[in-house]
Amino acid sequence: MSRERLRATFDSAASLYQRARPDYPDELYSDLRAITGIEPPAHLLEVGCGPGTATPPLARAGFPITAVELGGALAEEARRRLAAFPGVSVITAPFEEWEPPAGVRFDLLYAATAWKWVDPTVKYAKAAALLPSGGHLAVWDAQHAFPADFDPFFTEIQQVYDEMGEGDGSLWPPPTPEDQPDSTAEEFEASGHFSVVATRRYVWALRYTAEEYIALLDTFSGHIAMRPDRRDHLYREIRARLAARPDGRLTRHWLAVLTVGRRR
Repeated sequence: MSRERLRATFDSAASLYQRARPDYPDELYSDLRAITGIEPPAHLLEVGCGPGTATPPLARAGFPITAVELGGALAEEARRRLAAFPGVSVITAPFEEWEPPAGVRFDLLYAATAWKWVDPTVKYAKAAALLPSGGHLAVWDAQHAFPADFDPFFTEIQQVYDEMGEGDGSLWPPPTPEDQPDSTAEEFEASGHFSVVATRRYVWALRYTAEEYIALLDTFSGHIAMRPDRRDHLYREIRARLAARPDGRLTRHWLAVLTVGRRR
């Protein structure tokens, strides 16, 4: 399925997305401000805000934020969640096509778990055009992390994915968080528009019941687009394996990689 079709699937999970997806570590926002040196009233632009997961920590700090979101249902969720922040506006539009009012520029453009879905032929040039010389672009993602002591549940359930033909063919187990490749810094530099000034990695762990974990999976594009019979089989296997555990829970580790670039 194409990037355009996959990125459109998130809107179907708008009401679930905010409840199921994790917040990002407080340290990430502290590092972002320290690296860029931004302080209110610097004007921020968020690309792909979803239901507003990454917006409140910066809005609470007093930054005015313009947030652009492709999905109408996700944008409406964000407006409800961010209604207490008068300095935040949520616009429903694809970033590739959206244009700010004449003369408006931003001090920082950031994207949380959204940058990879933006058209790669457009995003860096457009970001640079919306920033002054020396302005910053910051992007980060939230991925499944596999430290040396990761939960063996994931080895068991990976066999189910493979048997269904839903595995990605990668070697198992995946690299540990410190060895997990990330090409974002190379993309920044290759764009010709940004010089990387910092990268940071953050790892944290959350506990999930079967239903909580299934709700999380229902916010991922690959699971939303999965054939219903395969998805039902997968979820039965998840429930059965966790039902056999004394506390009925799994531990999932998360990895966020923050990349910050300065406009050339």
